[in-house]
Amino acid sequence: MATNEPEHEHRDEEEAAANEDEDTGAQVAPIVRLEEVAVTTGEEDEDAVLDLKSKLYRFDKDANQWKERGAGTVKLLKHKNTGKIRLVMRQSKTLKICANHFVKPGMTVQEHVGNEKSCVWHARDFADGELKDELFCIRFASIENCKAFMQKFNEVAESEEKKEESKDASDTAGLLEKLTVEETKTEEKPVEKAVEKVKTEVEADEKKNSEPEKADDKKKPEEAGPST
Repeated sequence: MATNEPEHEHRDEEEAAANEDEDTGAQVAPIVRLEEVAVTTGEEDEDAVLDLKSKLYRFDKDANQWKERGAGTVKLLKHKNTGKIRLVMRQSKTLKICANHFVKPGMTVQEHVGNEKSCVWHARDFADGELKDELFCIRFASIENCKAFMQKFNEVAESEEKKEESKDASDTAGLLEKLTVEETKTEEKPVEKAVEKVKTEVEADEKKNSEPEKADDKKKPEEAGPST
């Protein structure tokens, strides 16, 4: 009996396993059908000129310390129409925005003292829905990525500064041209007035000279008198 029990138990286990693997062909319909929803990120009209994984920190002035803002991907996005470039970073899991600001003229990013994989910069950030002055620190997995970020960031800022200088020069040239035209018109007015004055005086003299001649013509028949 002792030798038969394990065989019987083994046979029962094989039958149970066979029953589990057997396909019944039954189909279970889902209780709730979910439809695909188009998700917009606001980045559809922009092209990424830089895309790197990193961890972002912001300096808390009240606590006087760095606080983690999120870990994810930092991007420099160039708008297809305006050409403006902004920095956007989202948390990898929640996709929550932790940095969102334009790269403007005069902005610079510098290496964080004592850490070649990190760099810092100031910005007027809009990540929380309102403009705030922030001091950011970003850390990368490698020194190469940190240098690539710094180089591209500074290149964009310098490019924006040149664009602004070119625009200012163009606006100044347009203003000077407008002033020159207005001055020319102002100078022409006295000349026109002088010409008009001379013309009026000439016409007056001609009229004055013609009046005695008319008077003489009237006197001649009266002086002749009646003929006998």
